[in-house]
Amino acid sequence: MEESGIKKQNWDVRETELFLEILKDLDMKKCLDGRKVRNNKLFKVAHRRMMAAGYHRSVDQLKFRWKLLKSAYYKCKRESDSPAATKMQGWLRYEKAMIAIMESRHPLVGAGVHSDRTDEQTEDSDGEASMLPWPQPCPDNSTHNLELIVKLDPDMDSQLKTGFIGAGNMAFGIAKGMLSGNVLPSNIKVSAPSSRNLGRFQELGVAVTHSNTEVVCDSDLVFITVKPHLVPRVLSQISPHITDRHIVVSVAAGVTIATLEELLPENSIVIRLMPNLPCVVQEGALLFARGSHAKPEDGALLRSLLHCCGLVEEGPEAWIDIHTGLSGSGVAFVYLFAEALAEGAVKMGMPSALAHSIASQTVLGAGRLLRDSGRHPAQLRSEVCTPGGTTIYGLHTLEQGGVRASTMSAVESATERARELGRMSAAGSAK
Repeated sequence: MEESGIKKQNWDVRETELFLEILKDLDMKKCLDGRKVRNNKLFKVAHRRMMAAGYHRSVDQLKFRWKLLKSAYYKCKRESDSPAATKMQGWLRYEKAMIAIMESRHPLVGAGVHSDRTDEQTEDSDGEASMLPWPQPCPDNSTHNLELIVKLDPDMDSQLKTGFIGAGNMAFGIAKGMLSGNVLPSNIKVSAPSSRNLGRFQELGVAVTHSNTEVVCDSDLVFITVKPHLVPRVLSQISPHITDRHIVVSVAAGVTIATLEELLPENSIVIRLMPNLPCVVQEGALLFARGSHAKPEDGALLRSLLHCCGLVEEGPEAWIDIHTGLSGSGVAFVYLFAEALAEGAVKMGMPSALAHSIASQTVLGAGRLLRDSGRHPAQLRSEVCTPGGTTIYGLHTLEQGGVRASTMSAVESATERARELGRMSAAGSAK
C-alpha cells in the first residue's frame, strides 16, 4: 500500500493535529464555526495543504477523518458528566483543537456576515453528496471502491458507538464479527423486546436493553436487524431521535432504501446491507448499497467496521435482493447439499458422525480452494473428473436429477421472495 515518499497509512497524532489546524484556519477565513458544515471545495483546499506537508490523503479520507472526530466530540458532549469521558485517550489528544473549532464563533458570523462565494455555500451535511461518480454495475469499479477503505486510528475506532435493534442471528453474527476486530464490547448495545436472545450478547460483554430509543441515543451507527414487517413500526418509534450524526444500516430483507428514507427524517444517512450467517465465524459474504444521502466515507466506515466479518462489497441496490437469494439463503442451500452428501455416505455404510464431519470439511475445502484460486468452478470441477472415473459418473447422476436447474431456480425463488417482501413493506409503510 505504501509508495516511496508517502507517510504511513495510519493517522498519527501530528498528522491529525495539522489537519485540525488547517480546518480551523480555513474556518476563520470563510467565517465558519464548527456547526457550519464544510463543503467539498473546502476539503480540497485542506487536501492541497496536507499534500504540501507530505501527507498523501484523498479528499474522502480527510472528510471521513473529520466525521470520526466530530463523532467523538459529540460523544464527549453527551457524556461530559461521566468519568468514562475523561478516559478516551485518543480523543484527549485532539480535544482542545476540536473545541476551538466546534465552539468558537468567528465575530463576523455572529454579525450575520457570510462568505459571498455562493459556489462554496455550506450545507446541512459534511459536504457535497459525492465527489465520486456512483459506481456502475460493472466489476471493474471494485478497485475504485476499495480505494475508499480507510485504516482507522485504533483509538478513534474503538470509541465509535454501534447499536443493534433486534437480537436475532444476523445481529449476533455481525456483532461477533465486529468484536473480532478493533471494536470493544463496551461500545456495542443491543435491544430486543424480550430477553430470549439477549443472553448470548451479554456473554460477549455487550450491553443489552429493551429500549430501542436508548440504543439510538447511545449510538453513532444503528443496525436495524428486525423482521421486514416490523421495520415501519421500529423506524416510526426511533425517527424522532435520529440526527445527522447517525448512520442507519438496515439488514431487513426486501426493505428498499426508498422505504427506509421515507420512514426516517429528511436527509437521514441510510445504508442497506445484506449479510449472511457465516459472519459468526468471520467468513460471511456481505453486500451493501448506499442511500441518496450516504457518502463514500459512510460506506468506508461501514466497510472498516465489518471487514472482520468476511467479504464486504458495495454495489447498486438492485443487487441486494439477488445477494439475498445467492448468499443469504444460499447458505441453507449449501447446508442441504452437505447433509445429502453425508446421508449418501451413511447409505453406503459409513458412520453418521464421521460422514457429517467429512462432508463439512469437503464443503469447506472446496469453497476455500474456489475462493483462493480465483478460477471458475467449471474449471476446478473438470480437474476432478478423469475419463471413466467415479466423479463423472456421480456428476451424471446429479445432472439427471436436475441439480443445476434446481439450484438456479432456488436462487431465483429466494430473490423474488425478497422483492415481494420489499413490496409488502412499502405497501405497509404507505398505510
